[in-house]
Amino acid sequence: MKRTIQILLACIVCIALHAQEREPIWKKKQMPYPQEHQIAAMTDETSRKGFKADKNRVAYIEWFEAPAEDVRNGGCMILISGGSYQNCCDVGLIKQWRVKLTALGFQCVNFVYRTPRPIGLPIYQTAWADGQRAVRMVRQQARERGFDPEKIGVISMSAGSHLALLLATSSQTPAYKHSDNTDTIPCHINWAIVNAPAYGTTDAEGGTPATRQGYGTDVHLSQVFKFDKRTCPMSLHHGGKDIYAPQTSTLVYRELRKRRIPAELHLYADKGHGAHGFERGVEFMRQMGYLGKPGKEVALMERYTSDDARASYTKTEIWPKDKMPDLLQMQCTPYMEWHMPRELKTKAIQIIYSGGGYGFNNPDDFEVAPVRRYLNEKGMAVVTLKYRTPRPTPPLAKHTTAWQDLQRTVRLVRSQAEARGLDPDRIGIMGSSAGGHLTLMGVTSSMHQSYLPIDKVDKLPCNVQWGIGIYPAYGLTDGTDGVNKNGGNGDEDILVPDFSFDLKTSPMLFIHGDADPIGSMTSVKVWEKMLQMGIQSELHTLALRNHCYQRTASPGTGSYTFMDRIWEFLTAKGFNK
Repeated sequence: MKRTIQILLACIVCIALHAQEREPIWKKKQMPYPQEHQIAAMTDETSRKGFKADKNRVAYIEWFEAPAEDVRNGGCMILISGGSYQNCCDVGLIKQWRVKLTALGFQCVNFVYRTPRPIGLPIYQTAWADGQRAVRMVRQQARERGFDPEKIGVISMSAGSHLALLLATSSQTPAYKHSDNTDTIPCHINWAIVNAPAYGTTDAEGGTPATRQGYGTDVHLSQVFKFDKRTCPMSLHHGGKDIYAPQTSTLVYRELRKRRIPAELHLYADKGHGAHGFERGVEFMRQMGYLGKPGKEVALMERYTSDDARASYTKTEIWPKDKMPDLLQMQCTPYMEWHMPRELKTKAIQIIYSGGGYGFNNPDDFEVAPVRRYLNEKGMAVVTLKYRTPRPTPPLAKHTTAWQDLQRTVRLVRSQAEARGLDPDRIGIMGSSAGGHLTLMGVTSSMHQSYLPIDKVDKLPCNVQWGIGIYPAYGLTDGTDGVNKNGGNGDEDILVPDFSFDLKTSPMLFIHGDADPIGSMTSVKVWEKMLQMGIQSELHTLALRNHCYQRTASPGTGSYTFMDRIWEFLTAKGFNK
């Protein structure tokens, strides 16, 4: 019996050691840039009574328990804490990431680098050297530990995300002098989930918050990021109010697009410094195949077929007889449709319309009907709009008559809201593609009159409280009538003059496919412009996804769950109360 107990205890000890196995990454006297004031320890360790700095000088990797065999995906995730390069403080985040990522089938490794900042060197230098060595050691043990050496990702926070960007973009630049066979192993990573990267713009690279919020003709992305041939796909996450400028993430995203490297960008309105949107990172990995082959794509129209949540339906024309401005016989007759939910749970109203290149539009197609049904199920009133198409003849611009129809519709909805128990000052608009361009017109230019007033309805304002732009088209000067020739990535590719960005410009949610030839940089550059104006908007781009990303999508990807982003945005902003 005693022998049995001894064996069980030995097994428990063995399991415990295997569950969390610490391994120094440098041999004695091998560590580059040694500095007496630096240590390698998480802050929960340094705060413990009896902590001895001299026994914690060497950076290390910490192998966590292997995932269960039935969920293993053959990948490894390196977890990197932030802490201003002064310490490694994200103890709670590391634990959360480890639990969630292990459950998803990843082997997880905590990487603890040297801090505080080195003296006489760039603030990141010792951590970068530690990082390249750590990746080499992780890759070296891949086969032994049951994962693919070319399936190594990182997830990071703040200064750790600055370090992650160095690992992701600059693996071909040695961070230290090589000393042994381990240093012959490649140190590139295969993907990165980068949360709130600090010090990425030239107004912050000395180790401070962004002094000018990452903006200015003399402010650029830090040149420490080399964007070499092994630069990997990324999912970038940033809060719109982060003192470590979200412009860092938009500039990195632009560089990835220039090189046609798949990427996602997730920007959160009103959020400060923090790790936001872990699930978006999971969706990115699923879309990219890091969790295994994505599931079969499902048609959106097949997922939302029922109008059971709708209690009433009303269709009306939007112009009085003989009062339609710029009447053209070749265009369709515009109309609006009220779709009231069976149980009203919010006084907000969402107006929705489709795209179609301003050549046609259909309020019953995949860009409109599923979202209308989704919002009706949430208890929200929806108005769908059929605007005039095809395009008007010159000299009228392609969007002029549609813009008139939209302004009139907003006024009509406002005039009818109270009678339906709704709030006339909680109206949002949503459109896709050309309809996204129309949404930008409605959001940014409501103080610009598109037609002469015809009745008392036109005395009402036509501004809205929010907009939702789904892959908006025609927004940049390199693609005013179609595909963005340069991808919209250059500084010379600017927003078209259609948008006034007047004093009533409202917040927006943007969702755009990263691989859309009618480029996602339209959404990014509008987001940046609004941030400069002090308007907090939200943006999500989707890796590998084209125009009409949602028509069919694989479960568990951002293209499949995109409507939840709409409800989350409305909730975060308080529009759907």
